[in-house]
Order: sequence, then C-alpha cells, then structure tokens
Amino acid sequence: GNLESSAKCFQELILKDQNHPAALVNYAALLLCKYASVVAGAGANAAEGALAEQSKAANVAKECLLAAIKADGKSAHIWANLAYAFSISGDHRSSSKCLEKAAKLEPNCMSTRYAVASHRVKEAERSQDPSELLSCAGNEMASIIRDGDSSLVELPIAWSGLAMVHKAQHEISAAYESEQHGLAEIEERAVSSLKQAIAEDPDDAVQWHQLGLHSLCARQFKTSQKYLKAAVACDKRCSYAWSNLGVSLQLSEEQSHAEEVYKRALSLATTQEAHTILSNMGILYRHQKKYQLAKAMFTKSLELQPAKSNLIKVATMSNICKGLSSCILKE
Repeated sequence: GNLESSAKCFQELILKDQNHPAALVNYAALLLCKYASVVAGAGANAAEGALAEQSKAANVAKECLLAAIKADGKSAHIWANLAYAFSISGDHRSSSKCLEKAAKLEPNCMSTRYAVASHRVKEAERSQDPSELLSCAGNEMASIIRDGDSSLVELPIAWSGLAMVHKAQHEISAAYESEQHGLAEIEERAVSSLKQAIAEDPDDAVQWHQLGLHSLCARQFKTSQKYLKAAVACDKRCSYAWSNLGVSLQLSEEQSHAEEVYKRALSLATTQEAHTILSNMGILYRHQKKYQLAKAMFTKSLELQPAKSNLIKVATMSNICKGLSSCILKE
C-alpha cells in the first residue's frame, strides 16, 4: 500500500530503461489508481475541473502506456488501460478506439468486455439516444455473469456492473416524462442487481454504499440511511459513505445527527474529498442560521478547491444573503 515508494521505484527503473514495458504499464496503473477518482470524468475536461497535479498524472499515464504499446502493440490489457487513461482525461473518442482495439485482440477477455460495457454506459449518459447503448451494455454485463468462468470472474464486480447499467437506465428514464413508462420495473431491476452484488460479498462497503447512494438519489432517505450505515459498519474509514450518510440525514431534517456524521467524514477525508464535505456543512449551518459557521465552512472549501471558487462564491453568497435581513457585499 505504499504508493509513494512504489512510484519512486518505477520512476528509477524507467529512467534506466525507457522502453521497459512492464515498468511503463505498472507505473501508469499506479498513477491511474492514485488519481483516477479525482480527475475530471465523463463529459468533462480534465484541465477545467482537476488540479494541475492530477491532470499531469493522467497525461504521464497516457505517455507511459503509449510507449508500452510501441514495445508490445498486441497486448489487450495495455490498450484497455490506455482507454481508461483517455477516458478520465475526457478524450472519449480516443478511449473508444482503444477499447475497440483491445476487444479485437482478446474478444473473450472478461475484463475487456467489462470495460467495453462500462464505456457504453458512459457514452449513453452523454447520448441523445441512449437506449441502444444501454441495451448493449446490459447484454454484455449479463453475458459476463452467465458465461464467465467463475474462477476468473469476480461476481460482485460483475453484478455491480449490471447494476450500473440498470441505474443509468433508471436515472435517464426518470429524467424525462416521455420515458416514465416501465420506470418501476427498471427501478426494481436496479435494486435487485445492487442487492445481488452485496449477496456475492456482504462485507464489501463499496456495494453497500452504491445501494445507499441509489436510494438517496431516489429520495428514499430512511432506506438510504440503512444501507449507508451498513457501508460504514463494513469500513469505518470510508469517508464518502459517512459523507453521503450525512447528506441523507440532513435531507431527513436530522440536522444535529448530520453534523456529527459530517465531522466524522471530515476527520477521515482526503484533501480532494474534504472540500465537498465542508461545502455540505456550510449548507447545513446556513439552514440552521449559523451564518458565521457557514461562512467559515464555505471559505475552507474554497481554499481547497480554488479552481471552483468563482462559481461557489456566487452560489454561497447568494444563499447566505437569503437568510439575512440586510447584507452588504464587498469585493
């Protein structure tokens, strides 16, 4: 788990041999593992939303993988990793081409098929006509579960992938009046897939969190709290589960409990995660009319994410002003 030492070792090896495929691939994988969750994702441009260090890491990963492909252009997993690197950088066209290449090289590779299906879900979220893409993704995920070798396929991940498809179908259908037909059935499929993922590994906090998050998005607050509490029971250091539990409690008007949970989340959060929690705490304090505390939370959040400061500043000051009888803003 010592990523810093691992990175230094890979860097030293690459400096000695810049055409070492294994070192290039593993160093890229390390960078993607470390930074992928905080680099701008689907529909975004990494340069706009991500910190410079994170964007740089994504670009370095791409360069490493491109160099590795020059040495071994027939390795499907290198193409798949390169697709992921392009995806988190916002270059979805290049990502799609890399996945096509990976799928041609190893059409029966389950991890590649999973990556292709996941990519189709992301494409569907950006598409004006997502039905066919989601149908293909769902069929692919289902075939992995149905046809995959149980010794090679991690069923919790496979079921989670199918749940991802069903969740996307539900969210897209719920957003448009014309798509309301069959919404309850789609919702049932999404929940069923999420529960099956949990059944495959009941101790996986991530799967409990996904089910809780789905319920939270559906505004089923009490239900979401049950699942999010299960998530933090599995992993007491899971800051994002604590944070979303705080959101659910806040929306349920359990404000004092929400504050406690937010503080717990903040104590566990990384710098990248903390700004969101601080912003949520600011909203909580604003609703409680604790304006100085709200201002302090929003200010700290802005300090951690200065790239978003202009947008958040306008929204924050507007929200604070709504609760004051008079307010003078100075630049």
